Amino acid sequence: MSVNKVILIGHVGKDPEVRHFEGGNAVANFSLATTERGYTAANGTQVPDSTEWHSIALWRGQALFAEKYIRKGAKVYVEGHIKSHSYTDKQNVVRYVTEIVGESVQLLDRKQEGETRPLEQPPLSELPPLDNPSKLPPLEQMKDDLPF
Repeated sequence: MSVNKVILIGHVGKDPEVRHFEGGNAVANFSLATTERGYTAANGTQVPDSTEWHSIALWRGQALFAEKYIRKGAKVYVEGHIKSHSYTDKQNVVRYVTEIVGESVQLLDRKQEGETRPLEQPPLSELPPLDNPSKLPPLEQMKDDLPF
């Protein structure tokens, strides 16, 4: 038995970049920062805050949810799994990508006027099926070489 499960709560680093494909499919990519607070060790040593950046990918209905509601600076809860792959860029350099494929997303910000929070994306099992995965472009066309 194995488990590939990730739960993150953090702040969005940039507005989601959403791409739409034939058949109504979409993918949203954005960076998410999680920070471990610094502390003072027993011997008086100061340990500073440590921020980790994560690449988040949301598909189908979740991508549309991100496009409509998620903005830079928003505090979000993401539950999903880790996916790693590699591709060769235009300069013939092999690039490695590790991302979190979100299966559940919630906005955790305070509500703004006229909105109710937290907003929650329906579970993956309730989303419509991916029409035709073969119509999606190859991953190397969908990724850039940015670390987040």
